[in-house]
Amino acid sequence: MVSWAYAQLSDEQLIYIDSLQQVIATAKNDTVRIRAIGLWDNQIWRYDIDLDYQLNQRIAAIADSNLADTTSLSPEEIAFYVGAAGTGYNIMGIYHQDQGNLLEAIKYYQLSLAAKQRVNEVDGIAQALHNIGNIKYMQGNYAGAVELYTRSLKIREELGNKKGMAQSLNNIGLMNLEQGDIDKALEFYQKSLALKEEIEDHRGIANSLNNIGNVYQDREEFNKALDYYNRLLALDPSKTDAKVIGAAYNNMAACYIGLGDFETALEHCLKGLKVKESVHDQRGIIRSYTSLANTYHALGNDPEAIRYAQKALQMARKMQALLEVKHAALALYDSYKQMGNNHQALAMYELYIESRDSLESEANKKEIIRQELLYTYEKQAAADSTKNAEVEKVKDAQIAEQKAENKQFELKAEQGKQRTFYLYGGLGLALLFGGVIFSRFQVTNRQKSVIETQKKQVDRAYDELEEKNKEILDSIAYAKRIQTAILPPTKVVKSYLTDSFILYKPKDIVAGDFYWLEHQDDIVLFAAADCTGHGVPGAMVSVVCHNALNRSVREHGLTDPGKILNKTREIVVAEFEKSDEEVKDGMDIALCALQGHTLHYAGAHNPLWIIKPERKSHAAELVEIKANKQPIGKFDALLPYTTHTIELEPGDTIYIFSDGYVDQFGGEKGKKFKAKAFRELLLSIQHEPMERQHKLINATFENWKGDFEQVDDVCVMGVKV
Repeated sequence: MVSWAYAQLSDEQLIYIDSLQQVIATAKNDTVRIRAIGLWDNQIWRYDIDLDYQLNQRIAAIADSNLADTTSLSPEEIAFYVGAAGTGYNIMGIYHQDQGNLLEAIKYYQLSLAAKQRVNEVDGIAQALHNIGNIKYMQGNYAGAVELYTRSLKIREELGNKKGMAQSLNNIGLMNLEQGDIDKALEFYQKSLALKEEIEDHRGIANSLNNIGNVYQDREEFNKALDYYNRLLALDPSKTDAKVIGAAYNNMAACYIGLGDFETALEHCLKGLKVKESVHDQRGIIRSYTSLANTYHALGNDPEAIRYAQKALQMARKMQALLEVKHAALALYDSYKQMGNNHQALAMYELYIESRDSLESEANKKEIIRQELLYTYEKQAAADSTKNAEVEKVKDAQIAEQKAENKQFELKAEQGKQRTFYLYGGLGLALLFGGVIFSRFQVTNRQKSVIETQKKQVDRAYDELEEKNKEILDSIAYAKRIQTAILPPTKVVKSYLTDSFILYKPKDIVAGDFYWLEHQDDIVLFAAADCTGHGVPGAMVSVVCHNALNRSVREHGLTDPGKILNKTREIVVAEFEKSDEEVKDGMDIALCALQGHTLHYAGAHNPLWIIKPERKSHAAELVEIKANKQPIGKFDALLPYTTHTIELEPGDTIYIFSDGYVDQFGGEKGKKFKAKAFRELLLSIQHEPMERQHKLINATFENWKGDFEQVDDVCVMGVKV
């Protein structure tokens, strides 16, 4: 097996590996083969992560093959193979984690945990729990992460595993930093660094120096942060992790931006990216791209900043790395805003807020507090248990001593009053000492009672939080029922628009998008609307806008789309102006009035598409009627909405829609679907019945979205004349 790693090895190492390969090829016993592969891996793992993965994959495969039938294996052989498989799975998990394949990583970490539990390899169990916690942390699940880190830390403290303890303390500090508790983070980092320096863990020391530098960077003490990063870079690189070195360069770039030295910042960004690319650190590459975006923004080169931030966001979405999504979205917001691209800036700001709120959710904060108190309680309870045992031991010894002295007294009572006096004096001292011990025992029990009370209070608060969360979800679910009730039923839509479909896909339980239908005599009014935001805020705006549309038609008797939108805007603005605060929310909409083969249309941002099918005189074509570039809501220059009149022919198809479909990220490169692809899709399915079109449009959306999260509500209406 030829690998880039071999270029990094000495002649002695190459000869050693060659001899190991011969052992592997000729070994008659798989235990020997696994040990030889492990020794081979020890020589190259620092230099080639791909070869490292392949070797551990072989180890796990050989071990699993032997474990398929254990009838002929001794208990020692079973334990060996299970342990080898667990270690192999752990390395495979680390590889997938570094590549950004978080679901694969957690799968292998769980396999490793199961193997280590099977043979009760306690240190391996702690490491597997810690690694699964890392994935939970990367996914933004801080509550799940801290629970696993705490379990791992407890095991490592019981084992006296200082390296493992330092690792757990470091990661708990990292989460406190992300939650904004800088002082707590620094406390955990310094504890971790002290342990690492005590055991001379060079890789760990580098990691701690980087993290402490991050704390001072967050405090905007940039020069102090740079001191820690430079201490890291001064370490022997052969004993440190290249990923940490790359991270230090990125962090130094952020400091130089803070100090106004943008050229030096760019230099360090590029150094960091080069290091991370050399070791295929996907998460680190994302952070380098975001760092470059921030630096180019500071330099005034926003097009280049957007290019790097988009690459970062695409990779972060694919990894489902919420923290990286947050940072990339903020970088894009800054550059889009600077360039005056307000629509894109708003979208990125919403994404930033959404990911930030998920990471900093109250539930996560409560869980960190609960786990910290729970860990303190259990540790104190264990200490009390030990202390109580010692008290009982002392008391038993005193009682035994007292009995012996009493017996001695009974045998030698006649030896005189003086001896009796000393005996009773000793007995009194023993009783006095026992009283002191009993008093301390009562104090200890009171302390334990206080801790138990605190734990119950925290648990009760946590239970109340869960109950509140359930109440909120139940309320939102009920709100969905209400929102569904105001949408026209499919049966009603079909009675007025016989050959039609509606694709309606809310992003959350409730939506800001809605579809609408009314009729006046022989005129059928229908619309696809997109209110500001999505989820609960969007749904609340949609209720106001839906009501305004109804009033425009039912109370004011309007059927002209432009006039309906004018009146709807008037009602919406009047409703929002009742608030003491300025409300700029509103609605984009495409509104149609169909009377026979005559179509009247008016739009606020959302256009109308009409596809004329292939006929003898011409091929199928898509005609776009553009909307007015002003929303239904407060706007600087309020102009009347334009009503367009179109004479349709039999076979023509009308499409109105919100922007959720075309703005969806997906595909191999994580890009938006875009209007051009949507046009091509609609043209390609014109020969299909409307129900079939509905299924094809939905399937295309789902295939495009893939593993990406839906970014907005989706509403598409199609009507064939």
